Amino acid sequence: MACQDPVRRSLLLTALAAGAYLAAKPAVAEEDQPGSDERPQKGDFLVHSEGEHAGEIIKPGDLELGGPPVHAWPKDPKSSVIRKGSRLNEIVLLRLDPGELDDESRSRSANGVVAYSLVCTHAGCAVSEWVKASEGDKNVLKCPCHNSEFDPRQSAEVVFGPAPRHLAALPLAIADGSLTVAAGFVGKLGGQPGG
Repeated sequence: MACQDPVRRSLLLTALAAGAYLAAKPAVAEEDQPGSDERPQKGDFLVHSEGEHAGEIIKPGDLELGGPPVHAWPKDPKSSVIRKGSRLNEIVLLRLDPGELDDESRSRSANGVVAYSLVCTHAGCAVSEWVKASEGDKNVLKCPCHNSEFDPRQSAEVVFGPAPRHLAALPLAIADGSLTVAAGFVGKLGGQPGG
């Protein structure tokens, strides 16, 4: 039944608009913080990006050897700004046996913990799965959109699917027992146009 009272309709619309504004305000304010869309910087901490530990600083012992992966954001240690204003900043972390890593991966790891961009290089979807490889017997990072697979032991090289290049790597260090960024991303971030 349509509302025929113009005053009542105006009050309802105002209340709905105010509710929508108040519901969105915290998210907008958080993402608008200066530095939230900047790429990871040397010295940034890594924090959980999801789940019950979202926002908490990650220590190497928080990750199980051999997976599953943990999703993270960089966090400015001085301003405490979590750099989640750009989806290109989300990272996938894995703790692997350092002996299984190629030289490049090992040099960028922190005691076997490797970090890669969560954004697939094919169409920009999230590389969100840790599954047995389509070819071989090891687990790989997989993008469920078009089934690209990346071997985190081999610098996240493409081992299956249409992705044109490896995932961007994020060099890590350990400071005061916590994972930190050692340098900016190595490799191109994001998917290919028209991927």
